[in-house]
Amino acid sequence: MADGDNRLGEYLRARRELAQPADVGLPGGFGRRRVPGLRREEVAMLAGVSADYYVRLEQGRDKHPSEQVIEALAGVLGLDDDAVAHVRELARPVSRRRRPRPRAERVSPGAERLIHSWAFTPALVYGRYLDVLAANALAGALNSCLRAGENQVRAFFLDPVARDVYPEWDIIAAETVATLRATAGADLDDPRLTELVGELSLKSEEFRRLWARHDVRVKVSGTKRFRHPMVGDLTLDYETLAITGSPGQLVIAYHAEPGSPSEQALALLSSTVGATTQAPVRPAESTR
Repeated sequence: MADGDNRLGEYLRARRELAQPADVGLPGGFGRRRVPGLRREEVAMLAGVSADYYVRLEQGRDKHPSEQVIEALAGVLGLDDDAVAHVRELARPVSRRRRPRPRAERVSPGAERLIHSWAFTPALVYGRYLDVLAANALAGALNSCLRAGENQVRAFFLDPVARDVYPEWDIIAAETVATLRATAGADLDDPRLTELVGELSLKSEEFRRLWARHDVRVKVSGTKRFRHPMVGDLTLDYETLAITGSPGQLVIAYHAEPGSPSEQALALLSSTVGATTQAPVRPAESTR
């Protein structure tokens, strides 16, 4: 975990080291290059700020850059909208109010009934740290990592089944870590997040490398490929729906293109799970 008092500086340094001179019109950079990515003075020059000021930002001696500076740095470092929103959150003054006692995340009965009523749509509810708080039968049949009680990040990096299920494991791994950062926001010292990141950093070199990149991605929609032992390969789109009144909880629903082989495979898989009901789900071991 990064130093909780210098979140912005840690983020800027990580993104600077990933940026390449050619990306900003500096083929080869200035002179012999001894550091990965861009030099601090190069970022400062391109952003139109003094080198001393930029050094203060990275070192945490100045933590609240103006909107103009944030936009300038975003252009130099190639940040997208999700990343810029993350920088704004990191730059916001941190409240020192006493942290409330953590509460277990629970899914509303209505949301749970809704996903169980979708007989032909794999669906689940994620919590803030990508815990699967509830899932319907078809989601579990599609991928055992999507069952209630699993943490998607832990399962993805520590469960060997995940590499068999996802043909594009490397791509989904990067997206999963970026989503975890996005959902956690600036609250990187939250005990639940600290425990999860600490465990995965010790047990997975891939997770440790991806977490150090500081990528941020808000999960909205996209496409995933699954490899199922019974019905074969499926290409499914997914959509996310926020649950009003339950901050951080999202419904994730997968669907196939009409008339496609994936739709036929999903229908076959649905026929094997029978009734849409499922054993009562247990809350994930998450607190918030």
